[in-house]
Amino acid sequence: MIPFENLVAFVVTSVVIIVIPGPSVLFVIGRSIALGRRAGVLSVVGNALGTVPAVVAVAFGVGAIVASSVVAFTVIKIAGAVYLVWLGIQAIRHRRARVDGVDRAPVSTFTLLRQGFVVGLTNPKTIAFFVAVLPQFVDPAAGAVWLQLLLLGLIFQTLALVCDSVWALAAGTARAWFARSPRRISTLSGAGGVMMIGLGGVLAVSGSKS
Repeated sequence: MIPFENLVAFVVTSVVIIVIPGPSVLFVIGRSIALGRRAGVLSVVGNALGTVPAVVAVAFGVGAIVASSVVAFTVIKIAGAVYLVWLGIQAIRHRRARVDGVDRAPVSTFTLLRQGFVVGLTNPKTIAFFVAVLPQFVDPAAGAVWLQLLLLGLIFQTLALVCDSVWALAAGTARAWFARSPRRISTLSGAGGVMMIGLGGVLAVSGSKS
């Protein structure tokens, strides 16, 4: 079992890291602005589920291999960036789908979860983060290392799920106010799409293993 002092230190460190807006937060805000609170929250859940494989990979040592491979890291990074750009383009294309508060082309729950899952799965920085941070809070004398890594990763994801959901609800609430005007909501949806395209571009051109 993870020592209590290690657990407390990890929770504090995780909260500090999570509350600082990063790629996941920007993705969630972009989705909430483009599609509303429901889409934002479901994107958070999907994104969290998408990072579970990374937690498992790191716990069993596979994550370290991926993080140390420039080719594997770059391929995953580019795939994730392209997918974000595609989602942004779709948000811009369908920005007029919501008029007078009525969704003419609602996105299914499964689709929103799937899209969030793919974004989380194709974010190589998640694996790099887990590889670099999780081992710092593990005590080999306290039990199976893989189990401690797995528990720490799941704790981090739970905290991220809660914090990112707050961002999603806040951005979605702002969208609800804008929705009183079809023109404003169309512009806001387009802005959410541009944000996702920009995020994809930044991730694509960032250092190969930053």
